[in-house]
Amino acid sequence: MSLSREMQLHITQLEEIRSILNAMKNLAFMEIHKLQRFKTMQGQAVANIERAALDFLDFYPGLEANDGNAAQICILLGAERGFCGDFNESLINAIANKAYTGVIAIGSRLCNRQEDIAAEVVATLEGANVAEEVPAIINRLIDTISALHGKAATAFQLTVIYHNDAPNQISQQQVLPPFPQQQERNVHFGNPPVLNMEPGEFFADLVDHYLFAALHEIFYISLMAENHSRLQHLEGAVNHLDDETVKLQRKSQIYRQEEITEEIEVILLNAENL
Repeated sequence: MSLSREMQLHITQLEEIRSILNAMKNLAFMEIHKLQRFKTMQGQAVANIERAALDFLDFYPGLEANDGNAAQICILLGAERGFCGDFNESLINAIANKAYTGVIAIGSRLCNRQEDIAAEVVATLEGANVAEEVPAIINRLIDTISALHGKAATAFQLTVIYHNDAPNQISQQQVLPPFPQQQERNVHFGNPPVLNMEPGEFFADLVDHYLFAALHEIFYISLMAENHSRLQHLEGAVNHLDDETVKLQRKSQIYRQEEITEEIEVILLNAENL
């Protein structure tokens, strides 16, 4: 096979790979726009719950659980799929110097590297590929948290480590015990809230609602950051393939010109011999 023909086959393969990567890039782009809507709506729900809880705790501060000896459990929210650069690596580095009692690792790509996580991994869960998978995964996560809470001899503090909206930025949010910002509040309402149930029962239900809503918001933010990272990574890969294809096309043209020249020389030599 001639060199120009081999080059053309290689170019065809690169174009097929480029088509696949570009399709993945477009899917990541569409997922980002969908997650943006989900995150906005969920953020409003979380903000409403937080306002109600803080107003309630102004009059029932004794219901807050502040155990200084609580076990420190971390939810490490990683990536389920690849093509997202150092997404998981940066999460592992973020808790390298933290004294967590245990880690709940989420995301298959992250779980495959659990031996690199400094703290003990007490549970692993698959992550979400798309926004529609988030509720089912959170239900499994809450079941895991309940099981760990049942086994623990004491209460534990639960913190989520995840990528936020800003590029290459990692956030941590305490979700249990909830509402840590209550200690910084100075404004209090003059009238207590009107309740149709016991304060302790109301607060327990409120915490359940808050945990469910806050985890949804965090998962949407993390999945959107993962897709942003994937979009950037795939964009670079597509551009690299485009550059390589242009270079190969130039080489193919040069080789083809050389082959045509050789063919002409052979024809001329044969004509002279005749």
